[in-house]
Formats: sequence, structure tokens, C-alpha cells
Amino acid sequence: MLKFLPLFSASLRRKPIRTSLTIASIIVAFLLFGLLKTLQNALELGADLAGVDRLATMHKMSLIQNFPLAYLNRVRGVDGVVAAVGFVWMGGIYQDERNQLSAQATDPEAFLEVYSEYKLPPEQRADWISDRASMIVGKAVAEKFGWKLGDVVPVRSSFYRKEGGGDTWDMRLAGIYDSSNGDSSSLFFHYDYLNESLPRNGGRDSLVWIIMKIRNPDDSQQVSAAVDALFANSPAETKTSTERAFVQGFANQMGDIGKIVTAVASAVFFTMLLVTANTMAQSVRERTNEIAVLKTLGYTKQAIAGLVLIESFVITALGGVIGLGVAALFTDSIGELLAQFFPVLGIPTSAYVTGGVLIVALSLLAGLLPSMEASRLKITDALRKV
Repeated sequence: MLKFLPLFSASLRRKPIRTSLTIASIIVAFLLFGLLKTLQNALELGADLAGVDRLATMHKMSLIQNFPLAYLNRVRGVDGVVAAVGFVWMGGIYQDERNQLSAQATDPEAFLEVYSEYKLPPEQRADWISDRASMIVGKAVAEKFGWKLGDVVPVRSSFYRKEGGGDTWDMRLAGIYDSSNGDSSSLFFHYDYLNESLPRNGGRDSLVWIIMKIRNPDDSQQVSAAVDALFANSPAETKTSTERAFVQGFANQMGDIGKIVTAVASAVFFTMLLVTANTMAQSVRERTNEIAVLKTLGYTKQAIAGLVLIESFVITALGGVIGLGVAALFTDSIGELLAQFFPVLGIPTSAYVTGGVLIVALSLLAGLLPSMEASRLKITDALRKV
């Protein structure tokens, strides 16, 4: 193989601008692929980490509609339900619109019972439970804004207004939690603190969703049906599903992420394939006399075809490795900035594996016809063109 390196090097340097542009197109294709897979992984990670023993109840029509607070106690009475907690999505903002917060109002004691993976030191736990004007946040949020225990933070809501006017709630930071599910980007505060300040026709005594912990995950379908049967034919019917399906619903608000990634990547790689194949075809046509000389020296058809395929692979692999490398560096550099929205942001291992397969497959497809053309070239015809 080493004896062919001068040939490869000469081929790549024959038309440096064309080769550079071809490699650049491949870099862009794999860069976009890496970024899309990163986004897909970040959006789907929450669903993958959802508890297998938890169910979620929301309004049957949509996630943005509320249902009465009284539903919570009725859900707690369903056979198979161990504990349940309600949530209200506040749409939190800190200081200005650029600082969006995943702020959720809930009942602290019930929350910590249902979500046992959220850990707080005992003194912080007790402090949060006892002070209705307090909150807890993940490490990513605290570090991003430089918040410390005891700080009083004004949190503005995108959706709710106080009865007397205003949209800001002052909250004291009582705890910074650790979570084994990867979430370090949320803010949780007292439901009562939000609820008591809302007008009666502005969301008071209502919930957006309920999360329940069930005794046996195998009974999820039966428990879901029993919960929804409680509110059938009511003004606010419900839809209950596993927490994984519920979390996936958030991601699907942007559309089917998997289909979007597949569609965009397919279009990009198809264009890249055409560019690379055209480059290889031109390269073979320009080296007709050289190929004839190689055949005269005893190179077989298989060897000639192999040289073209290897050249195609080198070009594709070079662009693919650089593209995925740039994508990895980019996601690492912005990971800290987006930690409050995407707790784990990085190219998944599966993307590198898929990228490797694509490099091999695309290089073979791009070089297939040019390699066949080169292998079938007759010495007499080629030398006649010299």
C-alpha cells in the first residue's frame, strides 16, 4: 500500500482547488450531520431517562390547556398509584428574554417523593419545604447566573399575571439539587406561592400536568385507563401515558426529530455524493494516459479499480473526519452555554458509528462508476489520445 502513496498524493495535488472544494463540501455535510444528531440526542435524552414507573396525565386536547386542581386527589386514589404530584409550567424569565428558565410550580414534598432521583442535603430539603417563597435549581442554572444559597431572585412569567397586576415572583434560593437523570437545568418552586397570587379566571386552582408513581410498571395501561375514566365526558378530559411518551411529546412539538434529521441528512449527503462522484469522474478522465501506462506496466483491472476507490475513500474520509471533529468541538464549546436547556449536549457514539459507515458507503458509491471506467479502459485507446 505504501508504494501507492506517491500516486495518491499526485492525484490529490493535480487540481488542488477542485479537491479542496470537494473536501469542503464533505466537511459541511458531516458537520451538519453531527449537529443534527447532537440536537436529536439532546431532545430525546429526557425521554430515555424518564422513569419506567411513572405516568403523566395532561389535558386531552393539548399540553397548553389546564385542568382543575381537584383532579390531583382523585388521581391519588386510583388503585396502583403510589404517589402523585401536580405541575404548572411558569415560562420563567430572569432579567431579560434571553434568560429563559425551565420554571415549574409544584408541591415540594410530593415532588421529592415521586422524583426520588432529585437529591438535596437534608437542611436544604427542609428549608425548601418550609418556605413557600423559596425555590430549588439545578447546578447548571446556579452556575450560569452565579446564584448562591439565600439569594432572592426575581422570576418573571411568560404566561401568568398576578391578580393585582405584575408578572414577577421573588424567590429565595433554598437548594441546589443533584439528579441522576441528567437534569441540572430546571427550577422548581411552590405551587401555593404561584396559585394564591393568580386571579380566579387566570389559572388559579388548576394544573397543567400530573406525574404519578405507580406500584407496578407492568400495570401502566390499566392505571392509565382508570385515571382517564375518572374524567371521561367532563369539560376537561385527560390523556394519560407513560412519562417517556409524555417527555417525547415535548420534543415532538418541533416535529418528528428523527424524520427531520433523516430528511435533511439525506438531501445533504446526496448532494455531497454527486459532487464527489463528479470529482472522481473528472480525475479519471484527466489521467487516461497515466492509467494506460500503469496497465502497460502490468497493473491488473482490479488494481486500477482499487486505486480509484481508495482515492475516493481518502477524500471522503478526510472530509468526514474533519466535519465530525468540527461538530464535536462546536458542541463542546456551546455545551456550557446551553446546559440549562440541554443537560447533556454532545455527539452520541452512534453518530460516529453511523458516520464511519457513511464514509465507506458514500466513497464506494462515488468511486464505483469511475473505477469501472478506469478498469475497462483499453491501453490502445488510451495511448492513442496521448
